Amino acid sequence: VCTPRWFLFEPDYPPDPDHLWRWNMLLFVDETYRTWLPIIIKMEGSLQVLMRQEDYPLESPLSPTEMTPSLLPVLYQLYPERRYRGSDSSLWRIVYHIEVEDMLLEQLPAPE
Repeated sequence: VCTPRWFLFEPDYPPDPDHLWRWNMLLFVDETYRTWLPIIIKMEGSLQVLMRQEDYPLESPLSPTEMTPSLLPVLYQLYPERRYRGSDSSLWRIVYHIEVEDMLLEQLPAPE
């Protein structure tokens, strides 16, 4: 049996950041100091955030007490099964993460 060569192609997905810290009210930063712009998407019954990796100059970070309340946690930490745990104990699954450095996260319902 001959398998077509195009069938063996697997896209090159970038590694998921281990951590995303809120740097200020507009940006998150990962462990390699790449900046991520969060774009909040509210849908019926769910909250999604598109994290777009774009290069922005970093000024001094804000402390968590200096930030106004937000729908997003101050910190995301990568967990198994392509999920993030927020500093507020929320769980977020990675819907996709593609080479252009867009990563879509979706908040999962809190366990009962």
